[in-house]
Amino acid sequence: MPAEQAAAEAEGRRLPWWRNILLFLAVLGPGLITASVDNDAGGITTYSLAGSRYGYDLLWTLIPITVALIVVQEMSARMGVVTGKGLADLIRENFGVKVTFWISVALIVANLGNVIAEFAGVAASLQIFGVPVWLSVPAAAVGVWLLVLKGSYRSVEKFFLVASAFYLVYPVSLAFSKPDWMEVARATALPRFHADSQYVGMLIGMVGTTIAPWMQFYLQSAVVEKGIKVEHYRFSRMDVIAGCIVTDLVAFAIVVACGATLYKAGVQVETAGQAALALEPLAGRYASWLFSFGLLNASFFAAAILPLSTAYYVCEAFGWESGVDKKYGEARQFYWLYTSILVVGALVVLWPNLPLVRIMLVSQIVNGVLLPFILVFMLLLINRTKIMGEWRNGRFFNAVAWGTTFIMIGLTAWLVVSGIRDLVAS
Repeated sequence: MPAEQAAAEAEGRRLPWWRNILLFLAVLGPGLITASVDNDAGGITTYSLAGSRYGYDLLWTLIPITVALIVVQEMSARMGVVTGKGLADLIRENFGVKVTFWISVALIVANLGNVIAEFAGVAASLQIFGVPVWLSVPAAAVGVWLLVLKGSYRSVEKFFLVASAFYLVYPVSLAFSKPDWMEVARATALPRFHADSQYVGMLIGMVGTTIAPWMQFYLQSAVVEKGIKVEHYRFSRMDVIAGCIVTDLVAFAIVVACGATLYKAGVQVETAGQAALALEPLAGRYASWLFSFGLLNASFFAAAILPLSTAYYVCEAFGWESGVDKKYGEARQFYWLYTSILVVGALVVLWPNLPLVRIMLVSQIVNGVLLPFILVFMLLLINRTKIMGEWRNGRFFNAVAWGTTFIMIGLTAWLVVSGIRDLVAS
């Protein structure tokens, strides 16, 4: 089919519409999967807390966040298609091993917090159905490990695409909450800002969980491993855009559902699991069950992807073999990293009396603080003619990406100053 497309383009004719659909389906995967995993246990917790604590006040942020997410994800996919290399590879080649090492350390720390959040999400969602933590977490860890270790890239990707479809339970759950749609529309269109450290921290968490640093590394590595070529890039771009829109619609549904029920009733929750339980008397049993099932699906799904993204970029950073299609003997470091992160994440959740909610929220804020640094490297790389040629960034993409970077730096500085001010005041 690629040869036929190339011949058609050479002759100045277009392929039939059904051929284009088949090409799109063949390319579909990396963009949709990466964006869907963005709504992991930490993300669902962040959106649940945003809705329960601030009602609809943070809905407006999802519009600029979606635009920024599309731009950033498109940049990652484009660099993967054009260069055939992962982001960590490009950073090492262009900025040196020392810079790559420290970025890897920061990403490992942030992602370990994210993986802990995923297993905490598995435990919380299954506890609602009476499954104890000592059973649910080890079973999930073993299941995720076998899925990646025994599968090929193609089979693992199919599983992830099916898992992506289950995020539809959140819009369905939203229907049970019966929000005031005029109020929702007003809050979405008109920005509302609170100049306190908790609100700014939640705002950074919203951005950090929606445009997470790990996503850029995973998406670019997945595009490279799938072998998407430049001539098919327009289909890859469609995959990215569709994924970004879907993931933020899910985030919108969670914030609105919690705002319409928990915030209105004055119910304070600390976790997504508590949010699911609290929804039952306010929106009905089915809303609670759907929310819980969505949390389980998201947590299991992300528990597979996040260690993969970590293993990808660490191996790329140090020039080791990596990839789900590689045998254990061909990529020992890759599989050992993957296994170690899974084991540590699961063991931490099984440790009694650990402040899991704090770990989850801090990991999202760390993502937000780390994001500007990753964006700076991406922008420097994607604007280099010797790397990207005619595929380098245009003015619009540069404006949005640099704007996102400076806004995140400003918000982070505000959070630090506000935190010091609150500490001195107390």
